[in-house]
Amino acid sequence: MGADEVRRLGPRLGQFLSRFDDCFPRSDTRAHLSTYVRGLLSDLPRKSVEPIALEAAVPPRTLQQLLSLLDWDHDRLRDRTQRVVARDHACPHSVGILDDTGCPKKGDKTPGVQRQYCGASGKIDNCVITVHLAYAAADFHCLLDGDLYLPEGWDGDRPRCRAAGIPDAVVYRPKWEIALELWQRARANGVTFAWLTFDEGYGGKPELLRRLHKGGQRFVGEVPATFTGWLRPPRPGRTLRPTRPARAVADLARYGPALRDQPWVAYRVKDGQKGPMAWEVKEARLYARTEDGDPAWPWRLVVARNAPGSSEVKYFVSNAGAEVPVTQVLLAAFTRWRQERCFEDEKTELGFDHYEGRSYKGLLRHRRLTALAHLFCGREKERLRGEKPGGDGVPGARGAERAGAVVVDGPVRGGPAAGAHGGEDPVRAAEERRGAGRPREANAAQAA
Repeated sequence: MGADEVRRLGPRLGQFLSRFDDCFPRSDTRAHLSTYVRGLLSDLPRKSVEPIALEAAVPPRTLQQLLSLLDWDHDRLRDRTQRVVARDHACPHSVGILDDTGCPKKGDKTPGVQRQYCGASGKIDNCVITVHLAYAAADFHCLLDGDLYLPEGWDGDRPRCRAAGIPDAVVYRPKWEIALELWQRARANGVTFAWLTFDEGYGGKPELLRRLHKGGQRFVGEVPATFTGWLRPPRPGRTLRPTRPARAVADLARYGPALRDQPWVAYRVKDGQKGPMAWEVKEARLYARTEDGDPAWPWRLVVARNAPGSSEVKYFVSNAGAEVPVTQVLLAAFTRWRQERCFEDEKTELGFDHYEGRSYKGLLRHRRLTALAHLFCGREKERLRGEKPGGDGVPGARGAERAGAVVVDGPVRGGPAAGAHGGEDPVRAAEERRGAGRPREANAAQAA
């Protein structure tokens, strides 16, 4: 990006933020929006209220009030953000991604903070967890929505919640219920997803899968090895209960004839710095066990291992019909890294985890303004790439190296014999994602 283009970004940011003028009833409050977002986009090492205010030569109290006290509609801003994405970035191959992230915090005053597993540090830590919905289409990705995961200990202490500004209507909910609400809200704002994908923390919840299927959403989600079901529909007994017990998908893959006797088929799912990354795949029909013990409507079970004889095996469940090639299922399943990239960029470049207040409203507003700044960056990156094709050679967040395309272009030539979906691949290789780096993670085995 040249110096002239950098100078032009200022007016472009002003034009972009003007789309959200009606979220702010007062002109002075509207001016604080520009100050805060410009601070998030700056090169300040810390993107909390005080450094942003001092850099902009405004009293820190004014920006503190922007987050916690001033009257403006942060829900409307979120909805408008989603409608902008729905209108300007619609794609027939879009993927929605559900995931949560943790931000380590000190003390016990930040809303929702407690000792719990934190993915950012890879251990049990004092942190705040929020659940998010991301959107990925071609080279574009952004965070559409997010909400606080309120632990049960907080829910049981309402005076503590009120001290943090948490409304009585905000109670403990499992993460999958929060994720479902995020998806429903985005759909209501016109965002459509060709696919929805998620990790085993969400895929292991049969009720979430059932609700998505009932809502007409095509999904492919990773499930834990202990996820249970049948490869053949069980016969009901005298009590109308299945006569055969459901078995874990790991056991079905190892001992079930439909999978055990099926040859592995290798597919290239990523192009990394060291060359193509292939996974070997089998698939079969699965009748998942519901929470009441009965078999669900048949879904597709896809078993993928990283290399021949590898102990790293992933299990995916999808409601995609048999007419959908397994290559398309894999392409959606291995798109989860795009949400990790959103987290990485927003945390390292935009101050996602720099909020230092003790207000629930302030936390939500900071996260939504961070997502707004990220959306602006994504739109400008897409525009500039349209004007100047090719990578710019600039490293990503934390200097992460550039990675190639996330692709699924059919069985690897010279690999194992084709199975049920062998033969000529019906899906072309995805276009090269120029400059789209993969985030570093402490546990590479969990990276998507």
